[in-house]
Amino acid sequence: MTDIAIVDYGMGNLRSVYKALEHVAPKSSVTVTSDCHVVRQAKRIVVPGQGAMPNCMQELDSHGLREAVVEAATNKPFLGICLGLQMLFEDSEEGHVKGLGIMPGKVVHFPAAAMKTADGQKLKVPHMGWNQVHQAIGHPLWQGIADNARFYFVHSYYVETTHTDAIAAQSDYPFPFTCAVAQDNIFAVQFHPEKSQLAGLTLLSNFAQWTPRL
Repeated sequence: MTDIAIVDYGMGNLRSVYKALEHVAPKSSVTVTSDCHVVRQAKRIVVPGQGAMPNCMQELDSHGLREAVVEAATNKPFLGICLGLQMLFEDSEEGHVKGLGIMPGKVVHFPAAAMKTADGQKLKVPHMGWNQVHQAIGHPLWQGIADNARFYFVHSYYVETTHTDAIAAQSDYPFPFTCAVAQDNIFAVQFHPEKSQLAGLTLLSNFAQWTPRL
C-alpha cells in the first residue's frame, strides 16, 4: 500500500512535490499516480495543480479521478495545493465552472480596482512571489512554523468561503484573503509548500505524520 499518493491529472508541478515529500518522509512510499485504485488505497493524498480551473475540472474527469478525489477528501489525510485548494469549493469565476462542492464558497479573481498599494502603486496579477502567511487557527500542520512565515505564491484567483471556522490562514495582497483552509481530514493551501524552502518542507513533513480524527 502506498503511504502518500500524489494525484496526477495532468496539471500539477508533480516532480517538485514528489521530490519534496521524498525528502521530508524518507521512510514513506511516495508515488505519483493517475490510477483511481491507487488513490483509493493510499494512506494519504496530495492533490497539487497549476493552470486554469476549467482545465483542472475537465482533466480530473477525463482521467476518471473525480470520485476517487472526493472519497479521499472524506476518509483520509488530504492535502490540496493551489488548484487542489480551489477545486474543493462550489464554483469558480474562472470559466464559470463548478468545483467539487466539498467546502462552501467560491473562487474569485483579484479585483482590478483594488490592486493598489497604500501609496497608489499598481499591483500585478497574477500574485507571484513570497508573502507572509498569518495563521488563523492552531493546527498540526503549522507545528514548527512561525506565524507570519513566508511562503511562495503564484495565482490570480483566491477562495472566498462562508465557512469562516475553516479558514486556517490569510495573506495580504493588498487586502486579506484566505490562503489556507482546514476541515476535519482536509488541509489545503493556495501557496506552494514545495517551493517554500524550510517553512514549506516543515508543512509537508507535518502532513506526512498527521493523523486526523476521522
